[in-house]
Amino acid sequence: MTIERLTFPPPSPQRTLFISDLHLGALSSRPDLVLRFLQQHRADTYVLIGDILDLWHPLLPHWTAQDQAVIDHLQARARNGARLIYVRGNHDPDPSLIPPHARLDADYVASHVHQSLQGKNYLIVHGDEADDRLIRAHMMTRLGSLIDHGLRRCDRLLRKLSRRQPHVRGLVDWLLIAANKMRYRGRIYEQRMVNLARAKGLDGVICGHFHIAALHDRFGLTYANCGDWVDSMTALEDPGDGTLRRLGGREHAFGLAPQISDRMDAATQLVQKAMTR
Repeated sequence: MTIERLTFPPPSPQRTLFISDLHLGALSSRPDLVLRFLQQHRADTYVLIGDILDLWHPLLPHWTAQDQAVIDHLQARARNGARLIYVRGNHDPDPSLIPPHARLDADYVASHVHQSLQGKNYLIVHGDEADDRLIRAHMMTRLGSLIDHGLRRCDRLLRKLSRRQPHVRGLVDWLLIAANKMRYRGRIYEQRMVNLARAKGLDGVICGHFHIAALHDRFGLTYANCGDWVDSMTALEDPGDGTLRRLGGREHAFGLAPQISDRMDAATQLVQKAMTR
């Protein structure tokens, strides 16, 4: 049996922004920081890689004017000619459930392929495909989200009582970060995602879901993760020359430090040096 390799027309030099896991509508979201970032980084194509909206708990609505401002900004970009590609995530799997005020003029897809000017083709999926079966179970995922929601409410109360600055992490933040890292310890999920791209004859994968930003090729193909806008505050871009680089960072989002800007070739060199030691 022969497997036909996917072919694509030549791309044009346009800036593409990849962003995921905004979780608009959830207590953990930071739409104020998302909006500022989008205003500073305009693109010709926006690839929204899942969990842009948090639709899991319709009985726990938390939609603010700032959440709506993010949607309105993206809609304005679409009206001005930008293309929006919305890759479905596990928190927003069904576009028909999106309320009218939050709908975008976007191409809603389960997956996408990004072709760079360097001739590289990247699989784009949310990333929950790499989760273990138990983690993907409906009851387990909803339970985990409800626990997160409750902890975030406690953190908001503690933040007000202690007058903690917005950029300073509290105990709840550290607990949730530790739990997420334990959940994805070993980075096995990265290899699973790379294997998905390899099976399709592609050059790498760009995803979200895990809330752990990354950009490397230690498994033989490019693995790029957007990170999230709950903790890491990062995104990815192809500036139009075919390279991938990370943007943002928690310190940059809060105005405390310059943004990350590490190109793929620089990241690859660091990984190769570490592996040869």
